[in-house]
Amino acid sequence: MKNLSAIGRILFAIPFFIFGINHFLMLDYYVGMLTSFIPLGPYTIILTGVVMIIASISIITRKYIVQSTLTLATLLLLFIVTIHIPHLLDGSDRTVTLIALLKDISLLGGSLMIAGMNIENKK
Repeated sequence: MKNLSAIGRILFAIPFFIFGINHFLMLDYYVGMLTSFIPLGPYTIILTGVVMIIASISIITRKYIVQSTLTLATLLLLFIVTIHIPHLLDGSDRTVTLIALLKDISLLGGSLMIAGMNIENKK
């Protein structure tokens, strides 16, 4: 069962590593997604990319896993509130926006589950 959890944890972390790299490679695309009230434009995109890369490495190596997954959960909640919901309400491509919203809700749930499992294991 531990091997299954380890595989799941690693598979959970890999997309965040790729998403983080994409924040550098596709900077203009991500800047175009920002809503007007998100500060610092490209710097915010770069910062979130760095956070995702560091968190994914942390999750894979099991170092500071609770802090990393809670940071990712917070980041995902911010994405949902500041990007996906405003885009859903402003009439953007609702299908694409809804898919991205549901993806981030799912990842948020997975992040909280991994954090919770690791908090329980420390007791």
